[in-house]
Amino acid sequence: MKKEPEKPIDYEKTCPLLLRVFTTNHSRHHRMDEFSCGNKLSSELQIYTWMDATLKELTSLVKEVYPEARKKGTHFKFAIVFTDLKRPGYRVKETGSTMSGRKGTDDSMTLQSQKFQIGDYLDIAITPPNLAPPPSGHMRLH
Repeated sequence: MKKEPEKPIDYEKTCPLLLRVFTTNHSRHHRMDEFSCGNKLSSELQIYTWMDATLKELTSLVKEVYPEARKKGTHFKFAIVFTDLKRPGYRVKETGSTMSGRKGTDDSMTLQSQKFQIGDYLDIAITPPNLAPPPSGHMRLH
């Protein structure tokens, strides 16, 4: 399947979107029922950005708000939360992950490349370094 190249965004002519980001410190994403009408999640961040924002850029913005997430090895797991047109409620699509202080294959992944739609939410599970899963790829045996 051929991947469409992303069109560069003209920041002077394109209005930024309001990205609603919800974070957890439980190494898991929010439950979908937590997004239902009337629920107010306390961990909401509102970020004005464009569709070409990368996971690494979004990680940096989250770290500005949560200094404890700056520790090397902190793991950020991203998911897009969207309404399901076929049935009531929300669905989640895991997209990628980043780690403080380490380069990763998902760092340059953009909202656009993950089929993010304006109005969707971003849910980020933040795991401290001592509880983070080992980096994907080759693992060393002791």
